[in-house]
Parts: sequence; C-alpha cells; structure tokens
Amino acid sequence: QVQLVESGGGLVQAGGSLRLSCTASGRTTSSYAMAWFRQAPGKEREFVSTIRSVGYRTGYADSVKGRFTISRDNAKNTVILQQNSLKPEDTAVYYCARAKNQYYFGSSLNEYDYWGQGTQVTVSS
Repeated sequence: QVQLVESGGGLVQAGGSLRLSCTASGRTTSSYAMAWFRQAPGKEREFVSTIRSVGYRTGYADSVKGRFTISRDNAKNTVILQQNSLKPEDTAVYYCARAKNQYYFGSSLNEYDYWGQGTQVTVSS
C-alpha cells in the first residue's frame, strides 16, 4: 500500500503563489511517475501535471503551462507543485497520484491508482 498526503493549500489572492507538497509513505513511489490532478466544484477531476521517475521529464495541462512547476525528491518521497500567477479558475481541490505502471507517463486519470485525500486551493479575485 502507498499513502499519499498533500499539504500546502490555502486561500490566496489572484496573482499570488502556493507550494503544494505530496509526501508518500508505505511502498516506494520513486520508480513511478507521479501527477497532480484537480477537481473544481461541479466539475470532473482533471489533469494538471506529471513527472517521470527517471530523468524527471515533466508534462503540464495547457491551462497551467508557464505558471506551475512540478518537481520531485525521491530521497524524501516528495512531489512538489509550485503554483505561481494563480487565477480564480485555479480554485479546486488538488490531488496527488501515483501511476499504476512503472512505464506510464501521461495524463489519463484511469492510469493512476493511489491517490491522496486532496488539499483545497482557493484563489480570490
């Protein structure tokens, strides 16, 4: 089993920044891609960003490209999502997830099997 715990969410004004953290425990996550998803009220959960286990290649949704940066520290079992230039439309619960397969690198929600409980990000205008 893998336990993922997110932290760092909060209330921020538009244009501000937040740093979300996801810490893993239990079985290793270092060999798997990790990702962030988000879900706004009344909307489906959507992909935000992902990072490979090796080489640390990254991917982003178009809506956050240039504003968000994902990183990981395998020694600390931590994945970070640095959020800059936040917009009201970024308001959502943000979830950390681990890929099902060691070789998967992508944005499909169904390809991730372990999820955290989420952290709320609220951006005021």
